[in-house]
Amino acid sequence: MEKTLVLIKPDAFKSHHTGDIIKRYEDEGLQLLAMRMMMMTKAVAAKHYEEHIGRPYYAELESFMTSGPIVAMVLAGDNAIAKVRELNGKTDPKEAAPGTIRQLYAESKGCNAVHASDSPVSAEREIHIFFNEAEIFD
Repeated sequence: MEKTLVLIKPDAFKSHHTGDIIKRYEDEGLQLLAMRMMMMTKAVAAKHYEEHIGRPYYAELESFMTSGPIVAMVLAGDNAIAKVRELNGKTDPKEAAPGTIRQLYAESKGCNAVHASDSPVSAEREIHIFFNEAEIFD
């Protein structure tokens, strides 16, 4: 069973879409192994988005991700990474397929409702930024 990290971002949380998004993942057969609501600090943002530090958009990304509560989750299932990314849709909600999470709930390319790991290596690294093994119920 493959694991992935999902973050419900401040825009979706503020717009009261958290429950809808979680239900969507569960309805698609993904298992919720861990979940926490938190404020992302600048230090956590730097660790999570380390490959983006120094890029022109990083300051805006950091400001957005630290602007309000997020919900961090570990989801699991067969091909969980690909399944979650398909459910999320393209980063830009204008380009996202109908019925995807971003098409339904994202405000813009920058405020795009959710983050999901893009590979098994990223998932392993990202999960452990937000959760320790004792907090993952698999």
